[in-house]
Amino acid sequence: MLDSGEKPATRLPGLLLDTTTSLGHSCVSQGSPYDAQQRPGRETGCGWEGGPATSPPLLLQNAADLKELGTRSEAPSAPPGTARSQGAWSRLRLRLRLELPALSRCCARACTLPGASRARAPRTRGPLCARARAQKPPRCEALGAALPGRGRAVGLNLASRPPHPPPRSLCPVPLVKPDRASGAGPRDAHLSGQPRPAEDDARGPGLSPGSSAPLNAPPRRSAEQRPALTAKTKHPGHPGFRKMLPVAVWVALLGCLQAQELQGHVSIILLGATGDLAKKYLWQGLFQLYLDEAGKGHHFSFHGAALTAPEQGQGVLAKVLESLSCPKDVAPDRCAELKGQFQRLSQYRQLKTPEDYLALSKDIEALVQREGLREAGRIFYFSVPPFAYADIARSINSSCRPGPDAWLRVVLEKPFGHDYLSAQQLAEELGSFFQEEEMYRVDHYLGKQAVAQILPFRDQNRKALDGLWNRHHVERVEVVLKETLDAEGRTSFYEEYGVIRDVLQNHLTEILTLVAMELPRDASSSTAVLQHKLQAFRALRGLRRGSAVLGQYQAYSEQVRRELHKPDGFQSLTPTFAGILVHVDNLRWEGVPFILMSGKALDERVGYVRVLFKNRAFCAQSEKQWVGDRSRCLPQQIVFYIGHGELGSPAVLVSRTLFRPTLPAGSWKELEARPGLQLFGHPLSDFYAYGPVREQDAYSTLISHIFRGRKDSFITTENLLASWVFWTPLLEGLAHEAPRLYPGGAENGHLLDFEFRGSELAFCLQQPEQLVPGPGSAPPRPSDFQVLQATYRDSPLVSAWPEELIAKLADDIEAAAAKAVQRFGQFHLALSGGSSPVALFQQLAAGHYGFPWAHTHLWLVDERCVPPWDPESNFQGLQTHLLRHVWVPHYNVHPMPVHLRQRLCAEEDRGAQAYAEEISALVTNGSFDLVLLGMGTDGHTASLFPQSPTGLDGEQLVVLTESPVKPHHRMSLSLPLINRARKVAVLVMGKLKRDITLLVSRVGRQPKKWPISGVLPDSGQLVWYMDYEAFLG
Repeated sequence: MLDSGEKPATRLPGLLLDTTTSLGHSCVSQGSPYDAQQRPGRETGCGWEGGPATSPPLLLQNAADLKELGTRSEAPSAPPGTARSQGAWSRLRLRLRLELPALSRCCARACTLPGASRARAPRTRGPLCARARAQKPPRCEALGAALPGRGRAVGLNLASRPPHPPPRSLCPVPLVKPDRASGAGPRDAHLSGQPRPAEDDARGPGLSPGSSAPLNAPPRRSAEQRPALTAKTKHPGHPGFRKMLPVAVWVALLGCLQAQELQGHVSIILLGATGDLAKKYLWQGLFQLYLDEAGKGHHFSFHGAALTAPEQGQGVLAKVLESLSCPKDVAPDRCAELKGQFQRLSQYRQLKTPEDYLALSKDIEALVQREGLREAGRIFYFSVPPFAYADIARSINSSCRPGPDAWLRVVLEKPFGHDYLSAQQLAEELGSFFQEEEMYRVDHYLGKQAVAQILPFRDQNRKALDGLWNRHHVERVEVVLKETLDAEGRTSFYEEYGVIRDVLQNHLTEILTLVAMELPRDASSSTAVLQHKLQAFRALRGLRRGSAVLGQYQAYSEQVRRELHKPDGFQSLTPTFAGILVHVDNLRWEGVPFILMSGKALDERVGYVRVLFKNRAFCAQSEKQWVGDRSRCLPQQIVFYIGHGELGSPAVLVSRTLFRPTLPAGSWKELEARPGLQLFGHPLSDFYAYGPVREQDAYSTLISHIFRGRKDSFITTENLLASWVFWTPLLEGLAHEAPRLYPGGAENGHLLDFEFRGSELAFCLQQPEQLVPGPGSAPPRPSDFQVLQATYRDSPLVSAWPEELIAKLADDIEAAAAKAVQRFGQFHLALSGGSSPVALFQQLAAGHYGFPWAHTHLWLVDERCVPPWDPESNFQGLQTHLLRHVWVPHYNVHPMPVHLRQRLCAEEDRGAQAYAEEISALVTNGSFDLVLLGMGTDGHTASLFPQSPTGLDGEQLVVLTESPVKPHHRMSLSLPLINRARKVAVLVMGKLKRDITLLVSRVGRQPKKWPISGVLPDSGQLVWYMDYEAFLG
C-alpha cells in the first residue's frame, strides 16, 4: 500500500512517470549527451542524492519516438489509439522485444544498491545501450512535461510482456505492494486500465508542456472507487497494462546505467606534444581513448602543450592529428568523421610560465561552465625530459589543479633517475607537489599485450602451474629484448644511460617481477599486485661485477665522436649489450637463474619471456620419432612472445607436453599452423599457440588504464626505489668496465654467447685482446686505453677490475678442478695466505656450487709460525673464509705443521720434512694441479724472500725461512716444488703493486733478487691475474 505522503504518478498517454523518490536521478536532462550537470550532492550507487531537481540524464530511446509520444499529450487531434500513436508504440514495442536481452546485460552492471560493487560487471554495446550512451537526451518539452522532484522511476505502457523477466538484484525500484483485499494497489489501477478519480485529474490527463506546478498528493482511493475509473483512462488499443510492469523496471535500470555512465568533462594535457614520442605513440593513444570512451558518457578536451610558439606549434599539431588512424574495422567515412571530431576537441597551447598554466586552468573552467558540464578530472602527461619535471609540477600544483570534486593524474615517462640517489631526489621533489595516487610512472612494456597477459595467465591456469612454477621444475627463465638498430642519433642519451639503464633496469626487471612474484589471491587487485611486486624486488639477490657481461658494437665510439664532437681517438666505455644473471632468494626460486639480456646492433629484432622447465625424460626412440604432443623428450617451455621475430606478433606459447592453457576467449584466439615456422628450434605445431584477437599498441592500453585509474600497470615510488637499490651497486662497479667489442648484426657470430656458472656469467669465447694505457706521461684515463696483446713476461695475462678478476680466477680454478677430477679422480690445490686471496675464498664459497670439493685436497703454500688459532695464521684465514662454508672432507685439508710439541717451527721437530713427506705420499710426482701465489712489493712470493738462503733452489720441497717483517719465522714450499705444478696462478692486486709489476716486467729470471721472477713451471702453465690498478697504476 502507498503511504499517505507518497507522490502520485503523473501520466502521459502511453507513458508513465512515477515521481516517487525511489531513484536518485531524473528521466531527462538538458545538456550534452556525454556530460552530466555539475551539482552539489552525493553521488550514490544509483545516481545523486541531496542535489537539485536536475540530475544526471536518463535516455530512454531515440528522440524521434519520444517526441512523437510526447506530442500525443499536446495534440488533441491525435487521440490514443490513432494510427499515429499506434505507429510510435509499435516501433518502440518491437525495439524492446528485440533488445531486452541486450538491455538486461547492459543494465546488469548499471546501478546497484549504494556501496555494492560493480567494477567487474561486463559492458554491453547493443544498439539500445549505444543510443542511451551516445544520443542527445530529449528535453522535457519533448516528453510534454518539466517534472519537479528529486527523482523518478520510469515505466512504459506496452501491450505485451518482455521476453525476459528483470533481475531482482539491480537498481532498487519499489514496486507496489498489492492490496490484501483486491490484490491490486493504487498504482495497479492505472496499470490495469482502471479510471482515475476526478480529484486526481484536476489538471487534465497529463502535464502540459512547460508546466512546472507541483503535484499535490491525492487522497487515498477506496476499493469502491477503483472499478468506476476503468472506462475513463483505459487505452482502447493497449489492454493488459499491468503485464508491462517489468518493462518499467527495465527502463528504470537503463536510467541507472546512464546516471553512472555520464561521468563529466576530462581535460588531457599532453606536455611535449610535438616531440617524437608524442607524434609516434601518444596522440594515437589519446585518439583511441576518445574512440573507446566518448560514447559512454564522457566529454573530453585535449590540449597539446610545448614551449614552441603557438603559430608553429599549431601547425605541427595539425599534421600529427591528420596522420592518426582508426581501427581496421572502422569504415573510412566514419573514420574521417571521428578524426574531425577529435581534431575539433584538440588545441595547441604554449606552456612556459606559471601564468600560462593559470590561464589554461581558467579556460578549462570556463569551458566546463559554458557547456554546463561537471569536471571529472585532469590528466597531465609529461612527455618531456626529467630535468623539467620539477618546474612543471610546481606550476601545475600552484596554478592548474582541478577543483576539490575532480581528480588529478600526472603521467611520467622514464628515465626516473640515473641511480638510487637521483631517483630518490626526483621522487621527493615530485612528492612535494603530488600525492602518490596521483602519479602514474609509465613503463610501456607493461602495456604490451604478451607482457600484460603474464599475471592473468598465471591466475587463470593456477591449477596447472601451482606444482610447476618453482625451483623443482624450472630450469631457468630468460627475459630477452634484441634490437637490430644501433644508437645512431641517440648517442647523447645513450652515453648517459647505456643499455642497462635504458632497458634492463626498467623494462626487463618489471617483467622479471611478473614472473617471480607470488601470485595474489585476487590477481585483479592493483594494490595486491603492487605489494607482491615489491616483495619480489626485495627478494632479488644483490648483483656483482661477475653477474654481468658487457659489449659494445664497433661503430658506436665513432658515432659518439661525430654526434657529440669528441676528440679523435675517443673511446667510449658505454655498453650497448648486456647479459645479467639474477637470482631470487626465496624458497620458490632458490638456485634458478633468471637471465636478462638486451642489446643493439644484434642479429634480429625480437622480445620474449621464456620459462624453460627441467626435462628428466629419456627417450629410447630417435629424435625423428619425437612428436610435439606425445614425446616427453622435447623441451618443455612457456613463452610470452612480446613481438617481432619469426612470429611477428604477440603470442603465448605452451609446449604441448605440459598442458592446454586457458586464455580469455574474447580477446585471445588459437593460432593456425604455419608450416616451416620455427621458434626456438621447434615448429609452431609443438606448442599450444595463442594470439590476441585484436592487436593494440602499448600506449593505447596504458592511456586507457590511466583514464580508468588502474595503478597495477605502473610503477610506484616504492617499487622504483627498490629497483634502483638492486641495480645501483652493479652500475657503480661497471662504471670503468671495458665492454667487449662486436661487429654488429649477423657478423657477431658466437662472440656474444655467454654461459653461467654458479652466480657468475662469462663469455664462452675468450677475448684475445686486453686494454693497456696508451702513450703519454699523464695518468691513464679510460679514453686513453688501447688494445695490445694480453701477456706478461711471455705468459698469459688476465687483467680486469678486482671483482671481475676474482670471479675469473675462481672460474678458472673450478675448471681446473673439474678437469683434474675427471682425469685423476682428485684435485690438489695449494693456496697462499695474506689479504689478497680472502676475496677469492669468499667467491669460491658463495657462488661455485658445482665445485668438486669432495675430491679436492687443500694445501698451504706458506704459513706463519704462529698457533693455528692466531689471527695471523694463514690457515685461520682459510678456515674462516672458505672451509666453514664448503663440504671438504677433513682428511683432505692439509695445514702446515708449524706448531708441534708446544713449539713453533723448531727444526728438531722436523715439521718441514713431515709436510714434504705428506706431499710426496699423496701428490703424484709432487706435482700440484694448481698453485696460487701472490707477489709482494719487494718481489717475494710464498714466503721466499730476496736473498733467502734456502728454498730458491736445491732438493728440498718444504723449507723454513725468515721474513723481514713480523712474524719473522715462516714455513714455505720451495721454488723447485712450485715449478713442478701443472698450473701456477699469480694474483697481483692494488696500486701498491704497480712499481714492482713494472720492474718485474723488465727483468729476466733473477730469483735471488726477485723470487717471483723464478716462477716458471717446468712443464705446466703460468698465468698472471692482475687488476687494473696493479697493472696500470
